[in-house]
Amino acid sequence: MQPNIVFLDEYSLGGADLGSIRALGNYTGYETTAREEVVERCREADVAITNKVVFRRETLRQLPRLRLICAAATGMNHIDLDAAAEQGIAVRNAVGYSTHAVTETTIGAAIGLLRQVVYYDRYVKSAYAGSSRQYHFGRTTHQLHGSKWGIVGLGNIGPLAAKPVMEGKSMLFKTYAGIDAFDIEVDTTDPEEFIRTVKAIAPTFGGINLEDIKAPECFVIEDTLKKECDIPVMHDDQHGTAIISAAGLLNALDLQHKEIGDIRLVVNGAGAAAIACARLFIGLGIRKENVVLCDSQGVVTVYREDINPMKRELATTRRISTLAEAVQGADIFLGVSKADTLTPEMLRTMAENPIVMALANPDPEIAYDKAMASRPDIIFATGRSDYPNQVNNVLGFPYIFRGALDVRATKINEAMKLAAAHALAELTREPVPAQVARAYGVEKLEFGRDYLIPKPLDPRLLCTVAPAVARAAVDSCVARKPITDWEAYAESLRKRYQE
Repeated sequence: MQPNIVFLDEYSLGGADLGSIRALGNYTGYETTAREEVVERCREADVAITNKVVFRRETLRQLPRLRLICAAATGMNHIDLDAAAEQGIAVRNAVGYSTHAVTETTIGAAIGLLRQVVYYDRYVKSAYAGSSRQYHFGRTTHQLHGSKWGIVGLGNIGPLAAKPVMEGKSMLFKTYAGIDAFDIEVDTTDPEEFIRTVKAIAPTFGGINLEDIKAPECFVIEDTLKKECDIPVMHDDQHGTAIISAAGLLNALDLQHKEIGDIRLVVNGAGAAAIACARLFIGLGIRKENVVLCDSQGVVTVYREDINPMKRELATTRRISTLAEAVQGADIFLGVSKADTLTPEMLRTMAENPIVMALANPDPEIAYDKAMASRPDIIFATGRSDYPNQVNNVLGFPYIFRGALDVRATKINEAMKLAAAHALAELTREPVPAQVARAYGVEKLEFGRDYLIPKPLDPRLLCTVAPAVARAAVDSCVARKPITDWEAYAESLRKRYQE
């Protein structure tokens, strides 16, 4: 029996030949489809094809026959994936079809904006010929060469577009810890293929830093590689964020006079970084029963059936469903989600002396000025460099790998992560060299509500964090080349940094 296939927005493919799709079943195509038309047009469909037409939970509930949704694009944010999974509806997209186009468009747009191409093109065509002068400086232009390139939260845009970011990461390894790092972009979205590739090249390297892999695949990939490789493997998006956040948390608790075993934690976001942070915070001493995890559907509870094993590990038994309910009386809010999810009204319901780490980039879960105006007793951290207490992964990964490599560790384990967090927290409490303050344009930096975490340009990081990690590796029996003279090791790091 042939399936009923419905294409809801054929116009989006620009008149492409759809003959091969039509041959697969009983085909019906529409140029465009309004939101209120989706249910009626898909009621008898086994397969729905959409480019931009939205499939919400309430829509899917009315389509019991539907078995497959094909997104005629790379993105799938117009489809409620959790609702589809609950109904047994498979969702597939056109992975990688526009990788090169996106890369070229991005670079072209950057050049166009920096060089003001449109403005000067219009000037030449309209005013230049009639001008008595050969030169015009109506707008300032900039060079792409030498500029910093960053990609934040753009999803799966392919290995080529991500290469500048990964090259930058390699540079940070070298600059801060003297580690020769090589960026390798793997052109696949298949976890098993990715694992095979990394495992095959692992003998060439002393360690593997994983980057930009979404949940839940990142958990499977990292866990498998840690078991099957005999060198340190770490997914920095998870553990780097967790380690730096943990350091800030330790110091914030001290300043707010809170005991870690008594506090209540709310984590908004249930991706890789969020779950890793929750796990490490529990390792520090937060009681698991005092942790509430929230995702896009609300509170993750044991009563929900739409959660994966990683979320279920942190599911609460409390009978609550919304973030607003979760934060009432909470001591800590950790946001690894999106902008404006924590309102001032919610913040005001938290416990006395709250700690808020709003790490969404580029805009935090609550704006800095709103947070500070809402609670004068707050300690506030973000992922941004223009506010105090930036949670920046560069405080961790260069030095963690430096310590692991120097003792030839077989892995990066929980003891090493906790050691890094404690080392960062303790360094923050030490007097800060004047050169560091000058580097950030301030007269003085000292431990307090606006200085919970060291600054990335602090030269003491290398000889503080790396030895702590190395010692933890030795103590936990994963070091193949144990260090015995720790003072000499720290001195060698100081010399290495100075060189």
